[in-house]
Amino acid sequence: MSGSRTREPVPIEDYALLGDTRTAALVDSDGSIDWLCIPRFEGQPVFGRLVGGEAAGHFKLGPAGPAGPVTRRYRPSTNTLETTWETRSGRLTLTEGMVAEVSGELLPSTLLVRRLSAEGGPVAAVIEFDPRLGDRHRRPRVRRRGALLVCTWPALAVALTMDSPAQVEPGLAQPLTITPGHPLTCVLTVADREPLVHVDPVTAWNALERDELRWQDWCAEIDPDLPHRDAVVRSLLTLRLLTYSPSGAPVAAPTTSLPESLGGGRNWDYRYSWPRDASIGVAAFLGAGKQAEARAFMAWLLSATRLDRPRLPVLLTLHGKHPRSERELTAWPGYAASTPVRVGNAASAQHQLDGYGWVLDAAWLLSRSGHRLYSETWRAMAGFADRVAEHWREPDAGIWEIRADSAHHVHSKMMAWLALDRAVRLAEHHRTAGSRRRRWSQERDALREDITRHGFDPERGTYTRSYGSAEVDAALLVLPQLGFEAPESARVQGTLDAVARELDAGRPLLFRYPPGHDGLDGSEGAFLPCSFWMVQALARSGRLPEAQVLLDELVALASPVGLYAEEMDPRTRRHLGNYPQALTHSGLIQAALALRDAAATER
Repeated sequence: MSGSRTREPVPIEDYALLGDTRTAALVDSDGSIDWLCIPRFEGQPVFGRLVGGEAAGHFKLGPAGPAGPVTRRYRPSTNTLETTWETRSGRLTLTEGMVAEVSGELLPSTLLVRRLSAEGGPVAAVIEFDPRLGDRHRRPRVRRRGALLVCTWPALAVALTMDSPAQVEPGLAQPLTITPGHPLTCVLTVADREPLVHVDPVTAWNALERDELRWQDWCAEIDPDLPHRDAVVRSLLTLRLLTYSPSGAPVAAPTTSLPESLGGGRNWDYRYSWPRDASIGVAAFLGAGKQAEARAFMAWLLSATRLDRPRLPVLLTLHGKHPRSERELTAWPGYAASTPVRVGNAASAQHQLDGYGWVLDAAWLLSRSGHRLYSETWRAMAGFADRVAEHWREPDAGIWEIRADSAHHVHSKMMAWLALDRAVRLAEHHRTAGSRRRRWSQERDALREDITRHGFDPERGTYTRSYGSAEVDAALLVLPQLGFEAPESARVQGTLDAVARELDAGRPLLFRYPPGHDGLDGSEGAFLPCSFWMVQALARSGRLPEAQVLLDELVALASPVGLYAEEMDPRTRRHLGNYPQALTHSGLIQAALALRDAAATER
């Protein structure tokens, strides 16, 4: 049994992402898919070795023995991954991807294509296909239909076919020989409460190649003069793969319980949609000229929040429902013995004030870009503004979802101010009662006075983490882009300098708040989005040279294939937390856009 042995955990940054905008797989540099949930991002894992251990299943396709240097890349402007191994007998290349566009074709919604090819001589390879489903790693019922291997569970099925006479047995390593000019193509399809569609290897490979052309066309529209354009393109492609196409919902990450500290318990399920992240994604896509994607995010937001308005939920499922209660999978060993492994997210019950600001700012950005808000959209935004006007004086859990007592977080208050400010601006172009507009304006002004009185430390010259606190918070780095006060002002500059000084995790990394001050056991890494926010803040506050150098340093910290997790170990520079993280990639895009805009202003 191939899964009986144990192995050292693969570094998180060693994984690459395969995706089809409905679900996603993580594949390591050995060619092993160690994470894939079906039929959606938040579905049950069918390959779960990443956090479930050997018993949770995997799908390896690669060299049979030791291989020399490994080269990995995505084909330019596509989501097709190439991994090349040098062996003693020849070069072996694995080319793989998932087909995103299946509408209008007789293709299943999940179609994974993997092809091994050889150069220089025959190469010994191996396939290990060991699907296990769900919490209990259930083995499938197995049957064959000619070259088709079908694995079934109640209501779910996966099928594997390949253009080779080799007989694959689930759970057993099957040796293969790949000869030059005769590649081996494997095709995995999924059926969820529907007939299983068989796709032959030639048809599947052709579908993947057509998909590549669509991605290349999509990328061709991106500004060729963007700073670090390749990194921006990879981040935009990643955000697109992490957008659930049937609803338009952006998923925060395709994984659960990848640890913020190795061996620790800060392990959360991020396979959900945060309205905050969706709104940040609107700004990233708009700035990159991707109007349709930005509007899709807002359309999802309106649909998903319709039953909760005017309250804005902290997070939602891909279909706009409230997630199930958070629970722990006690039998799962976790990544690098980091337990517990969690399903669900208890942060859904929190009160977070900042989300309203992000959402109304996204609506403002859309409107300013020439997209007039529909009447329903405006009613929703106005309702959110009313709720902020009514509740901004209450403490909240803050952007970081700290599982401790609520507080008057300064960042939350600033974002509440932003919500009211954007509502007042939007009301100039939408029919709104004068009394309502006056209330928003009055509450906005009162909120600004409250923040400057209670949230600023005049002795240190910085805004603080919360009212009465001596600490700072990296979330305050949004300050230069809010319009709350002039970016060049002494208070803004003092806040940026205080964050850089007091939350330094070793350049270019930042902690999001002072480590150990969040009511949770253990430590965590540096929070990568904050470093990209610092780039934005510096660029927007007249410190362009500093911003340029910082972004150069951050781009160099990407994984070998250009991906980022949520956090990074300041000492080892290993990626930590769920991966790839949409918020980090949105931050990179916005940082590059801020550099572009600041440079244009200086010319």
